[in-house]
Amino acid sequence: MANSEANKLFKEFKIQSVSEFFRRNAAMLGYTGKVRSFTTIIHEAVTNSLDACEEAGIPPYVRVEIEELGSEHYKIIVEDNGPGIPENYIAHVFGKMLAGTKAHRNIQSRGQQGIGISGAVMFAQITSGKATRVITSTGGDEIIEAWVGIDVEKNEGKIFKKIKHPNPTGWRGTRIEMEVKEVRYIRSKQGPYWYLKLTAIANPHAHIELIEPDGKLIVFPRSSEEIPEPPEEMKPHPKGVMTDDIYRMARRTSRTTVRTFLIGEFSRISDKKVEELVKYIAALRLIKEEEEQRVREQLLKRLAEGEVDKVLASFGKKGKNALKEAEKLMEKPPEKLTWHEAEEIVEAFKYMTFLAPPTHGLRPIGEENIEKGLSGILKPEFVTAVTRPPKVYRGGIPFQVEVGLAFGGELSSGFDVLRYANRVPLLFDAGSCVITSAARSIDWKRYRVDDLERTPLVLLVNVVSVHVPYTSTGKQSIASEDEIYEEIRLAIMEVARRLAKYLGGKHRKLYQVKRRKIFEKYVPEVSRALSILTGEPEDTIKNLLIKMIEKKFETVEENKAEADGNA
Repeated sequence: MANSEANKLFKEFKIQSVSEFFRRNAAMLGYTGKVRSFTTIIHEAVTNSLDACEEAGIPPYVRVEIEELGSEHYKIIVEDNGPGIPENYIAHVFGKMLAGTKAHRNIQSRGQQGIGISGAVMFAQITSGKATRVITSTGGDEIIEAWVGIDVEKNEGKIFKKIKHPNPTGWRGTRIEMEVKEVRYIRSKQGPYWYLKLTAIANPHAHIELIEPDGKLIVFPRSSEEIPEPPEEMKPHPKGVMTDDIYRMARRTSRTTVRTFLIGEFSRISDKKVEELVKYIAALRLIKEEEEQRVREQLLKRLAEGEVDKVLASFGKKGKNALKEAEKLMEKPPEKLTWHEAEEIVEAFKYMTFLAPPTHGLRPIGEENIEKGLSGILKPEFVTAVTRPPKVYRGGIPFQVEVGLAFGGELSSGFDVLRYANRVPLLFDAGSCVITSAARSIDWKRYRVDDLERTPLVLLVNVVSVHVPYTSTGKQSIASEDEIYEEIRLAIMEVARRLAKYLGGKHRKLYQVKRRKIFEKYVPEVSRALSILTGEPEDTIKNLLIKMIEKKFETVEENKAEADGNA
């Protein structure tokens, strides 16, 4: 009877594909709400275009065209001048989730899951029933035109139709066209226009065009010819890995021993560090065998202070034997490493000290390019930027923070925070983002900003990392890691000090102009009186007084400039 009930219960048991899961949970990818869904599609397509161009060393040209077909029904066209997509990869790029060139690598990228453009293709498919049209060429003799969809049950791309055209002009690039329903285009701070505007600010090397549904052409011209260097893959740092990372990597490596695996696959691990690791593993094994808790705690404390040799020596011959056993672990084939042994390695890492992870693979926007982007798009009166030195969070994941500040000029009144992760604008879920909380934690009155909400002030914050700690798969909010929060605050305070200095100088000039006008107001009357008393011509005295006033204020300005320079 019980067996019959179990069989009945599991009759509906079904293995769900990745595509099927995200089809039912599209909100996890950012497809929630009619405006947000529209912006998410544009984001995924434009991100792919920028990445492809940069990796190929091509100055990006991206054109987005939006055509209204009916009520909440649009055709979206995104075209780029990138390297194009080889014919054999078209179905994988646009139709297979969790696939891509970067998702499996420890490398900085705009997207991190390999879901992006295939998620957009899926959303178009489930709302309009239409396949996505892809036109692409690598610059050869042929242009490939394909209609791509997703086989949701198999998580595979499916090409419904494919045509090959001659390419006499040698055109190179990719153009995608998709029909989408249940979305709405509006010119809000969460819509496609604002997204592209913010993308242009953080990517001044890109030329971006937008044709809105009413036919209006908006151009965000390129303001820098400098193409960012492609990010480099970085080896994981010992302080940033978990047991499962070690265990899985050991099964994939081509190294022949655990020793060579650790040295070859991780950063900051050398032969000397492996010898140190052996000592810590041996010491931890012995400490765990100690029956008295108080003794265990004392030994662990000494271990944390780096006294591993003394701890081992305190066990005498037992310590030497434990050391020999731990050394055997380093000579094992990596594929035979057990979960428990991987756990021992990670635990030992926690007590060891390592150099900070290398940061050569990080690619910030750069101070000069941030200033170019803000100046070119926003036309402010004052602009400044700072790129902080790289740091790590969670003990071993490298990241970098940069902040730009724009004030006055053509900016509208009100404080605005432009949030970015790896150059990508974050338009949603601002309330749960560490950037928002860090920006709001600053006491702006200390920096001559008395009424923040009425001040024409824009703050750009970009967090760069190989693993941006997003709060969800929608990738619109960064988690509140202490190290990231503190770095953002320090960067904001640095640009705020520069703003305060600028405002101070501006206020001084206004004050000096006001004082000068007061002096000049009385020059005619004083000249007349002195002329009567001295018999000198009134015009001569007037010119002399004006020269004295000018000299006085020139001296004040020179002294102030010298003081600022010394400061």
